[in-house]
Amino acid sequence: MFALIQAAGWPIWFLLAASIVAVTIIIERLLYLRHSRISPPALLPDVVDVVRSGRVNAEVIMQLEQNSPLGRVLAAGLRHRQASREVIKEAIADAGRVSAHYLERYLTTLGTVATLAPLMGLFGTVVGMIELFGAQQGTITDPLQVAHGISVALYNTGFGLAVAMPALLFHRHFHAQVDALVIDMEQQALRFVDQISGTRD
Repeated sequence: MFALIQAAGWPIWFLLAASIVAVTIIIERLLYLRHSRISPPALLPDVVDVVRSGRVNAEVIMQLEQNSPLGRVLAAGLRHRQASREVIKEAIADAGRVSAHYLERYLTTLGTVATLAPLMGLFGTVVGMIELFGAQQGTITDPLQVAHGISVALYNTGFGLAVAMPALLFHRHFHAQVDALVIDMEQQALRFVDQISGTRD
């Protein structure tokens, strides 16, 4: 591996740094963006039971807020449970936007890596060509120097694509996953509003 890095020349270090950033974000998002963690299935029925039993207090709301992104949304509704339906929905919508922001965290960076990696590879290619054709005032006599320049160009191009393709794939996957999670939270929040509105009627 180290021999490959040496053969690719110094431009490969930028791509290695980008690949480390991409892998770190991908692993973190895979662990974080789990449906059971974002929107626990049993959370809504449990919260409705608490509301119906009249056991809602500041401690319960704080625990709910720290439970999950869905819990943060439902906690916003509980804080305004005595207000009108419109006020509750507005509070839930505000909390939902905050939760969606946390779900999308780091995705811009991952998208940037996916966009920049091919350009970094192209930069390495240009550096390799400069080393190849710029040596000895354009007169190339050493076959090893020719091979080195070509290897710098090809290794960087290939590595740039190897970094960009999975980064782009996971960037799009995570965006689709976030959209699905946000829609699920919105639907559960609406059911929650209907439930707590019904308890006051």
